[in-house]
Amino acid sequence: MANGSVRVRFCPSPTGNPHVGLVRTALFNWAYARHTGGTFVFRIEDTDAARDSEESYLQLLDSLRWLGFDWDEGPEVGGPHPPYRQSQRMDIYKDVADKLLEGGYAYHCYCTTEELDARRDAARAAGKPSGYDGHCRDLTAEQVAAYEAEGRTPIVRFRMPDETITFTDLVRGELTFTPENVPDYGIVRANGMPLYTLVNPVDDALMDITHVLRGEDLLSSTPRQVALYKALIELGVAKAVPEFGHLPYVMGEGNKKLSKRDPQSSLNLYRERGFLPEGLLNYLSLLGWSLAPDRDIFSVEEMVAAFDISDVNPNPARFDLKKAEAINADHIRLLDVKDFTERCRPWLKAPFAPWAPEDFDEARWQAIAPHAQTRVKVLSEITENVDFLFLPEPVFDEASWAKAMKEGSDALLRTAREKLETADWTSPESLKEAVLAAGEAHGLKLGKAQAPVRVAVTGRTVGLPLFESLEVLGKEKTLARIDAALARAAA
Repeated sequence: MANGSVRVRFCPSPTGNPHVGLVRTALFNWAYARHTGGTFVFRIEDTDAARDSEESYLQLLDSLRWLGFDWDEGPEVGGPHPPYRQSQRMDIYKDVADKLLEGGYAYHCYCTTEELDARRDAARAAGKPSGYDGHCRDLTAEQVAAYEAEGRTPIVRFRMPDETITFTDLVRGELTFTPENVPDYGIVRANGMPLYTLVNPVDDALMDITHVLRGEDLLSSTPRQVALYKALIELGVAKAVPEFGHLPYVMGEGNKKLSKRDPQSSLNLYRERGFLPEGLLNYLSLLGWSLAPDRDIFSVEEMVAAFDISDVNPNPARFDLKKAEAINADHIRLLDVKDFTERCRPWLKAPFAPWAPEDFDEARWQAIAPHAQTRVKVLSEITENVDFLFLPEPVFDEASWAKAMKEGSDALLRTAREKLETADWTSPESLKEAVLAAGEAHGLKLGKAQAPVRVAVTGRTVGLPLFESLEVLGKEKTLARIDAALARAAA
């Protein structure tokens, strides 16, 4: 494809929260446009007034910006093919539907739902295809008059050609559909509202979309759209049939397609937990594509440089939350420390932080941040990792307390306090030596010796590097907490 000639589109419906499968579709379209020097068109599919909402529309815009997607044409950007919201293009769809009717490419269908159901049931019972049987394809004027006298309001149905439809899918190769498996289909409802089956191909045609990259669940509608495109070309509405590429399913638990109802499908969940946009996009890119067989971690820029739709794997891709977290953790490690400290800010204040705003200490945060950066998988984990620095006293996890403060631990803790009293508090190594010496005095190795100290100071058995944490907390607070823990153990 010549540089700059690729035009792809992303056209979500503003219903509910953005879905990670939807984001993967946006990513592959955006990356392909950027890789080829083409155009990324963002279009809103908001013709379903019952389900669409302005709140979801604004959330979509915000989500795309958070992920770092920029669009060349679309809402708030404009472009040569406005408007970019389907709800504002109704006159266009009516005009095209009228042309299809006038040209004989479509016809009015007066069949009721009950009649359609009855004929489908009969076809199934006879072992025949159960799609629309063409009942209204060639009605006489008298039949039309009789239906209208009954008060029936027709839908508009596209007349599929009686021929095999073959096209080359950019992901799946050559695909063929026989006429009996692709019956005539509705394009306009009885109330005059256009259906998805009409509006998307019309918009793609008028916006000169060259590549339609979309989910595998839409594959069955593609032969219909290919036939519609050919009609639109003959009517002068479209210039060419675009190339299609159907992206693999994203699977959830139990080998089922990840649906909007699955908790782990919501983009907002990952944003709220503190996934980095670059970490999440890196993981989502692996759901059907790879940069290299032995490399899972890469930047968005590296993906764009290498991405080609023909390299996408057609097989379903499983969403693995643990792998997503591991990849995000790697991206956190790659951040500049200053960048990391700033990205953590939302989780260091209300409603996430359990400490009072006046108890937050910027110097302590700056000092502990490099150590926290090596331990968290998502940014939201920072809150409980550093809360001991800003709370007046640690919040004890009772199970951790019971595990660390076994019989004899109080004696060890007293010895550790004595050693720490005389240690060099500007050196984590000196603090480590103090606790090590306390352990040796009680016949314990460092791992066992430091457990009671960690629980006394932080309230937990696991967390950030202990001796660096003690240094940041400071001698006075550390010793006071050990004293408090000894009193608690004696109570």
